[in-house]
Amino acid sequence: MTPDSRRHFLRRLAGAAAAWPMMTALADDSQKSRPRIKVGQIGTTHAHASKLGAYRKSPDYEVVGIVQPDDKLRREAESEPAFQELKWMTREELLNVPGLQAVLVETEVCDLLDNAEVCVAAGKHIHLDKPAGESLPHFQRILDDAKRQKLIVQMGYMYRYNPGVVLLRNLLGKGWLGEVFEIEAVMSKVVDPKSRGRLLKYPGGIMFELGCHIMDLTIGVLGKPDKVTGFNRHSSPTNDSLLDNMLAVLEYPKAVATVKTSGEEVEGGARRHFTVCGTEGTLHIQPLDNPSVRLALSKSRGDYRSGYQDVTFPTYVRYLDDAADMAQVIRGEKEFGFSYEHDLHVQTAVLQACGLPLD
Repeated sequence: MTPDSRRHFLRRLAGAAAAWPMMTALADDSQKSRPRIKVGQIGTTHAHASKLGAYRKSPDYEVVGIVQPDDKLRREAESEPAFQELKWMTREELLNVPGLQAVLVETEVCDLLDNAEVCVAAGKHIHLDKPAGESLPHFQRILDDAKRQKLIVQMGYMYRYNPGVVLLRNLLGKGWLGEVFEIEAVMSKVVDPKSRGRLLKYPGGIMFELGCHIMDLTIGVLGKPDKVTGFNRHSSPTNDSLLDNMLAVLEYPKAVATVKTSGEEVEGGARRHFTVCGTEGTLHIQPLDNPSVRLALSKSRGDYRSGYQDVTFPTYVRYLDDAADMAQVIRGEKEFGFSYEHDLHVQTAVLQACGLPLD
C-alpha cells in the first residue's frame, strides 16, 4: 500500500471511528425502534469474556443466549454479572436461534478457531477474541470463508476504538504527522502465578497473550512488515519456562517498529504506551487503558499548535464502541474498517515474533 492510499484508508477509518461513541451515546428514538440484532456468545473462560455485558446494555442488540458446555465452568460463570439471567444453550441450539446474526467467541484460546469456524460456516458474523489461535492456516481458512460470505470477523484487540488511537488515525489520515519512520509500543503487567500456569499452555508466551494488542496497532499504522525478529527471554525468578520478557522488531523500507511486552513489570499498566514518530510530528499515547495524548507538530494544523501539547479525553469504557461499530456494519450503515488481510498480517507477525511456525 502506498503512503497516499494508506493515508486515505486511515482517514476513512478514523472518520468513521470518531462517530462511534456519538452513535452509542446519542441513540435516538428511530434507532431504538429498529429491530435489535440477535447475538449470542460461545464461552465464558476467555479473559475478556465479560464484554458480553456491553452488548446486553446496548440498544442495538438482543442477547439470546450463551454457551458453556463444561458444567463446572458454567456454575462459576453464572454468578458473574455479565452472564446472569441469560439462557444457557448448547452451541447447536444457539446457532439455530431464528434470526441470529452474530456470535461472540470467548473460549479458551485453544478453542477459539474451532468455534469460530463453525459459526462462520453457519453464516454468522463473529467477534473473535484474541489472539487468533496457534494455526495460521486454520485462521486463513476462516477468513477466506467469511470473506466469501461477506461476514464480519471483528477481532477482540482492545485498543482499536480507543480515542487516542482514533485521534492518531485521524492525524495520519490528514498527513499531519508526515511519513512515519518509527513506532515504539509497550504493553506490560505483572502476571500472577495462577495466570502464569495458564499461559504455559501456549509456547508464544506474553507476546502471544498480551503483545498482540499493540501488534495490531503497529500494523494498523505501517501495514505488513518486511521482516519480524523476536528477542524473547524468560526473566522471572519463577521456576517455569514462560517467555515473560519479549521484544519484536518490525522492519519496513523506511521505518522500524519495536513492540515490547513483559509479564514482570511492576505497575506496568501505567507505562503502557504507543508512540508514532513522523517527519512532521510525534504522537504519544500513555497510558493506553485510560488514554491521554502528548502531541508534537512541526507547525500549527487545525486546532493544534506547533510544538508539544497535551490532549485529554473523557474516561474511556472498553467494548462499547466495538459493539456499536459491529451493529453499524451488520446493518449496512458503514464499511468495516479492519480488513481480512489486516487481521492475517497481525496474526502472522505475532507468530513470527513468538518464534512459532506459520504452516
